[in-house]
Amino acid sequence: MIVAGIYSFKGGKEIVENEYAVEMAEIKQIIAAINPDEHRTKISKEKTMPGRMLYNPRSLNGAMKHEFVASGWQNYRVACEYSTDYYTAEYHSTSPQITAYREMDFIKNRLGVEVQFGKYAFMVYNVCAKMTIFHNLGMIAVGVEIVPVKAFAKVISTGVSYFEQFVWDLQQRGVADIDIPVMILGITGK
Repeated sequence: MIVAGIYSFKGGKEIVENEYAVEMAEIKQIIAAINPDEHRTKISKEKTMPGRMLYNPRSLNGAMKHEFVASGWQNYRVACEYSTDYYTAEYHSTSPQITAYREMDFIKNRLGVEVQFGKYAFMVYNVCAKMTIFHNLGMIAVGVEIVPVKAFAKVISTGVSYFEQFVWDLQQRGVADIDIPVMILGITGK
């Protein structure tokens, strides 16, 4: 696979290139190590492309995970302690204990990486919420979000979001004080 697009959100590209050059070189090697043809295993049952052979997002994610872990990147989970202070009295007495967590795909030397071959909402959540949370917890200083470009998303499955849409939305949204620097990478097959 190759990096087909790069977008700098809040100066993320510049910070990653200047302060995390070794990690960025690893990320590029990881992306290049994945042969997308090995993951073209999903037979579409979708109305718009029945029977068509598509890239399997779970298989692509698994390949990414394998490569990142082999390079010493670690997955991090943080337990969530949800407050019950906001429940009504009627509900509070019957509410079950909730156990949950937030997870960052990969972290190394305070650089957080999320790989997203899923729905659009997850891309926005990763950059505009999750990375900020992990930054506030002291786990990361800056982030990298890896997503498919439009041409690649079209052959993954319907509903998969893509780099160009994500960049446009981030540009229209603007940057908030709580946002952290993130480099957005748009990837595709070779």
